[in-house]
Amino acid sequence: MPDAPAAPPSVLFVCVHNAGRSQMAAAFLTHLADGRARAASAGSAPAATVNPTVVRAMAEVGIDLSTATPKALTPAAVRDCDLVVTMGCGDACPVVPGRRYLDWALPDPAGQGIEAVRPIRDEIERRVRELIAELG
Repeated sequence: MPDAPAAPPSVLFVCVHNAGRSQMAAAFLTHLADGRARAASAGSAPAATVNPTVVRAMAEVGIDLSTATPKALTPAAVRDCDLVVTMGCGDACPVVPGRRYLDWALPDPAGQGIEAVRPIRDEIERRVRELIAELG
């Protein structure tokens, strides 16, 4: 009997409020990976809604975040992924042995106008594209 195909790697993107950077990163991974990787996002102190300027910036590149909702970071979410990409959550991110961690130092789009959010969005897209290439 042939081996079952391996599940695609899963990536958890984490920031404080899960309202900007991590939402954009997860959406880009889902949009660009074409099923070769799975994405989730969470926040150590999730906001009530996704930042409307982030929603607008992502709509400009054809990705709809209008129905996305911030989610709380849980130890189970970390255990259930292969890679955790943190973006400014500091010590609030739980460390689970056996998981790979990357930290992306990116400005927080909170309180920023669209002109400031676009370069953050574009840098996240660039990093996600590199990550997809690395994951194979």
